[in-house]
Amino acid sequence: MLSVQEAEGRAADLVAAALKAGADAADVLYLGDSATEVQVRLGELEDVTRSEGEEIGLRFFVGQRSASVSSSDLSADALTALVERAAAMAREAPEDPYAGLAPDDRLLRGDAPELEADDGEDPSPVALKERALAIEEAARAIPGVTNSEGAGMSAGRSVVALATSQGFARGYATSGYNASASVIAGTGAGMQRDYASHSTRHLADLDGPEAIGRLAGERAVKRLDPQKLASGAMPVLFDPRVGGSLIGHLLGALSGPAVARKTSFLLGRGEEDLFDPAIVIVDDPHRRRGLRSKPFDGEGVATATRRLVEHGRLTGWLLNSASARQLGLETTGNASRGIGGAPGAGATNVHLEAGPLSPAALMADVKLGLYVTELIGSAVNPVTGDYSRGASGFLIADGALAAPVAEITIAGNLLDMFRAMTAANDLEHRRSVNTPTLRIEGMIVAGA
Repeated sequence: MLSVQEAEGRAADLVAAALKAGADAADVLYLGDSATEVQVRLGELEDVTRSEGEEIGLRFFVGQRSASVSSSDLSADALTALVERAAAMAREAPEDPYAGLAPDDRLLRGDAPELEADDGEDPSPVALKERALAIEEAARAIPGVTNSEGAGMSAGRSVVALATSQGFARGYATSGYNASASVIAGTGAGMQRDYASHSTRHLADLDGPEAIGRLAGERAVKRLDPQKLASGAMPVLFDPRVGGSLIGHLLGALSGPAVARKTSFLLGRGEEDLFDPAIVIVDDPHRRRGLRSKPFDGEGVATATRRLVEHGRLTGWLLNSASARQLGLETTGNASRGIGGAPGAGATNVHLEAGPLSPAALMADVKLGLYVTELIGSAVNPVTGDYSRGASGFLIADGALAAPVAEITIAGNLLDMFRAMTAANDLEHRRSVNTPTLRIEGMIVAGA
């Protein structure tokens, strides 16, 4: 894997080769990564893997025609062939009036924000194994836990570099760590499983092994002896570990390409009160040590913190350059990109701001409701917003959590759900999309 400086140079050289081969414009993305992962089960080492890879992708423009090609071979001969293939493909491609590089004046030209995205650590497989064993041991020590699906610990680093024919060549590095455990409680037909995990950019920020393991074990035991729940309309509360999925559907509908294709349930809703006025949703690409923090987007545009929902209303779309041109707007610095193909659009570190009430206060007036801790499957229509998912969690009775429940379906329409949403005060930044506990009134719950 190249260093950031080497990757910037390699990408810039490939752009120069594309221009020499006749490109009117070009950009090159380099992605390199390395990872070590350890899996243990029942106190024994089960698997150790080490992976390293790098790829480079070229977009070659001839007027409004373009082609994207990529290679995992970075040798001089391979890159020469890459340019030749891209040039031939681009000249035969159909014209796209919206294709092209990002506007030059939007590219990141000054100092990059300090993101603390790479801690420089490189823990050994032995250290990862010891941590994974400690996680599983803590989980299996919880009374009622009878078996284990294993525990894992991984560490990795990535290098990203982007160069364009506008003279832009920038890169950055990230580190990443993940710890997890999944265990089983009970016996026979009454067995239940649950898990706990934590992902961070810095190893020092990762929850301790005992905390992760204990949480996995306690969650599994709490799910034993699930009860049936009668069908009906009732308040549904979403635990923070699943609440982010609701915001994920919003982000998909905010995507510029979806809006341009008219496949978003948010079309024509820009002036409506989609949420309660107290709801604020923020996209923050500059969060220090954030899981999706980055100084520039997939086209080199400088990123910026932005409120996606304010006073309950949308503030705009998540736009890359192509969808912005198609919609007659300006890019918002939300281009997302892999090695192959044109950039898409997406968010970075997203959170829904906390409300004033504790989770206990949020459910205090609920006579009969559902607290969801796991969602299963997906039947969400991105065009209409119709929502239906399998779920499990806990009954809410007389304002407090009661028996576990399973084999439930919850349904509604995302537009109605957003309007009926209330946030608790327990927001933590542990994921790429973070929410506090969320309450939604009047969802349809289908039980036994």
